Amino acid sequence: MKRLIERSRSVGEVLRWVTQNPGKVSASHYPIALHKLGQLLQQQPGPPMGAGDSRGPAGQVLEQPEFHVLCQAIVSGCAKFDNFSIVNCLYAAAALGLPGESPLVRVLEDESRSRLGRFNQKDVSMVFSSEANNKALEAIFSSQLFYENRQERFIRSMAEWLPRKAENLTPYTMALIAKYVARHRLREPRLLDTIANFLLKRGEQLDSKVIQKLVFPFSRMNYRPSNHGELFPKLEAILEQKAGSSPLATVNILMSMFQLSHFPQTVLHQVFSPGFISNVMSSPYALIVRRYLSLLDAAVELEFREYSGPRLDPRYRVLMFEHALTADEANRKYSYKGLVAEALRQLVGEECYRQDEVLPPGYCTDFLLWINRSGTVLPLSRVPAASRAPPATSPVTMSLRSSVLALTSDLQDFAPVVLSVNDKWHYCQNSDILVGSRAMRDRHLRLLGYCLVQLPYTELEKVSGIEEA
Repeated sequence: MKRLIERSRSVGEVLRWVTQNPGKVSASHYPIALHKLGQLLQQQPGPPMGAGDSRGPAGQVLEQPEFHVLCQAIVSGCAKFDNFSIVNCLYAAAALGLPGESPLVRVLEDESRSRLGRFNQKDVSMVFSSEANNKALEAIFSSQLFYENRQERFIRSMAEWLPRKAENLTPYTMALIAKYVARHRLREPRLLDTIANFLLKRGEQLDSKVIQKLVFPFSRMNYRPSNHGELFPKLEAILEQKAGSSPLATVNILMSMFQLSHFPQTVLHQVFSPGFISNVMSSPYALIVRRYLSLLDAAVELEFREYSGPRLDPRYRVLMFEHALTADEANRKYSYKGLVAEALRQLVGEECYRQDEVLPPGYCTDFLLWINRSGTVLPLSRVPAASRAPPATSPVTMSLRSSVLALTSDLQDFAPVVLSVNDKWHYCQNSDILVGSRAMRDRHLRLLGYCLVQLPYTELEKVSGIEEA
């Protein structure tokens, strides 16, 4: 039956084999039939496949009685299907263009969710790995079920064959892949280099909003692609031409480059120019761009001292973050911060540290302590006011260089210490490399004069009880 389906030359032939021979059709034959239908429909002339598009070939097959018989057979029997058949049917249905609200897709997704704990990653990694195409990959990475779950084996497999197929992918599909890789912090160099090569070849034809999606995984994973010597100058040239067309995307791309310690001087001249600032301040996304520009301005002050162009007007400066990051808040119950807080409370007392202190230019720190030359943790009441961390409540008048001076003037007597609890989501997946935003935060805090003490989750998870903590 498998051979007969695969050799079919028309949609009608596939449907006849499957629907007229129910006794010879097993669970594994259904995804093969759906895949074959998708291949045959792509070869037919007419409008491209689309969910529920009754005008094109896909819409015509969806309306055929035999196709409804096929779908009903899958719906009725999928509870008895093996995992591999379920996964293959789900993604084949997506590639075929079936709407998400169709009974077939709903039943398959419900069945998949109920089995997630039993799924072998191989079940997903094998899907389309040998015969991937643009439509199939778009269907996979558009699936909410796939997007919400990390499939490392599939990504490793895809890194092997995607470079050969990348030229045939649309920017939209590549952006979906980049978004998935960034969301799950998958630091897969071959895959990231494939995205970088795609960006190098297609950059001029892409708008800034697509470019920001393709660049983000590099900064997220703190990874300089192997072609960065060519790619970064090209991105600078593109941004020079398109900086004003999408200000938020431009600033996002700059932030990614800054996190990778690359500072495009010409583009900075543009984004700190009065015209760009005026355009931004009258837009609906003014606040978020002000936050990013404020952090970029701080990064210039700390890391790009040779820059001599325009800077952000002090009246527009705001804190990048006013409280803990969303990810940290969402994952609070999985964090080791509570354990460390209780250990600190018992060890030095609540009067000797501050928790969740926000420091200019807007970095939320886990714990802030002051230590004297003999190594004693001091109560905050004994730390001279002039030597304490600069207040984060008045970013408008903030001067980072004066902050550095304030912190270092009494270093012979006092040293500010940031105790940093690095939980699992602060690192790239299965790696000891901090994500780009966290790495830049640490660089900036050190440049501001703070001593950083890192507490990685890999060490904290070994701790048994508060005494060990």
